[in-house]
Amino acid sequence: MASMIPYDRYARGLRTWPFDAIDNFFDAPLASLATDAGFKMNVEDAGEKYVVTAELPGVTRDQIDVELNEGRLSVSVDKKESDEEKGKNYLHKESCEWSATRGVYLKDAATAGLSAKLEGGILTVNVPKQDEKANVTKISID
Repeated sequence: MASMIPYDRYARGLRTWPFDAIDNFFDAPLASLATDAGFKMNVEDAGEKYVVTAELPGVTRDQIDVELNEGRLSVSVDKKESDEEKGKNYLHKESCEWSATRGVYLKDAATAGLSAKLEGGILTVNVPKQDEKANVTKISID
């Protein structure tokens, strides 16, 4: 088992161009900036309600926090490694602990009748709409 080499390290050793290590050094920090902000989230206006879906594969219900605060819907994920995985002896591991928060402002979101469901790695949040209140008062000039 000690002679096993992860494929990416083996492939790097076979490269002939001497500046690959320099290229990899400069590409690595930028690669993390090119990824999404943790998870993908879609917001759909479905007439009487908003339907917000978030792709959260491998995340359980207790690792997700959904809250609506003054029209801002926030979905937070805090994925931690379980005690079962801490005791294993991995030769190569690509899963990790991570946390992310995504939010969207829904100006006419109602606080009553909210529902959320996690199924197949997809979180679906239904946010009913309320009649929009006018926050602007027109003042006549004399």
